[in-house]
Amino acid sequence: MAVPTGAGTEVLKSHSFDDVTATLPMIAGVQHHTYTVLSTMTYCVAINASGDFGYLQILGNGNFAGGTGHTMIIARWNPVVGDTFVWNDKFSFFGAESAAYTEPLSTPAEQLGIAAQGQNTPQVYQLGQTHAGDIFDAHVTFLDQDWT
Repeated sequence: MAVPTGAGTEVLKSHSFDDVTATLPMIAGVQHHTYTVLSTMTYCVAINASGDFGYLQILGNGNFAGGTGHTMIIARWNPVVGDTFVWNDKFSFFGAESAAYTEPLSTPAEQLGIAAQGQNTPQVYQLGQTHAGDIFDAHVTFLDQDWT
């Protein structure tokens, strides 16, 4: 059976990744989509140094920092080989965001521009790590709502 797509669809999806050694896009945002992350699980395969971290972040416009390509770290942990980190805090993000405002959000028009995803500045949910020697397996489960 085909996965439903198109306007008004809501689909449960999951992605799995193994031996991640560099910043990895786990959900690549698409304009006029809303993503609700239900769970992210990571398993530490290898760690370069005891002070290294794994982290989850959203890459987006970075309005406060000024310009695209800025990340917002939402979780960070200090793994040990063989540990599993589970992030079960549910949150949503848009597939794209408007670049037509600067923080702080100050007008209803700016708020509407964010919700309407009027410009295609993609947002990306990523797994990252301190060093290329830090290796993770990861699995993410999410809802993808398509409003195109």
